Amino acid sequence: MDKSAIHQFLSRQTLGVLGSISPEGTAQAALVGVAVTPELEIIFDTVSSSRKFRNLTTNARCSFVVGWSGEVTVQFEGMAFQPRDAELARYQKIYFATWPDGPARLSWTGITYFVVRPKWIRYSDFDQNPPLIEEFHFEGVR
Repeated sequence: MDKSAIHQFLSRQTLGVLGSISPEGTAQAALVGVAVTPELEIIFDTVSSSRKFRNLTTNARCSFVVGWSGEVTVQFEGMAFQPRDAELARYQKIYFATWPDGPARLSWTGITYFVVRPKWIRYSDFDQNPPLIEEFHFEGVR
């Protein structure tokens, strides 16, 4: 198992459960549409009136669970940021390749994008015996 195998798995997924922490310290979760970069960054859109927006602009630490068909999943912890300008356009191109209806949401009030860079990933495949469980740590996440 290597980074490219995790990318292949994540690229086949379109939904993930995002975990974030409210400014009051409450754990919150939301199902979001996701896309992934070759660097294993997760991209999703939301609106500025959402709880996740408030949470991530206050505390960028977050987590994901992706994949639940069978018993293969990725657990993911990382740091979220909002890309801007040319960087935003690059991430939108990746996101729109997974979500072709994404450009239609550009007219929504408060639409914004977050990118989550991984700090830790655990790939678990309990569909095989013995199970395959591998962890990856990423340094230098801003």
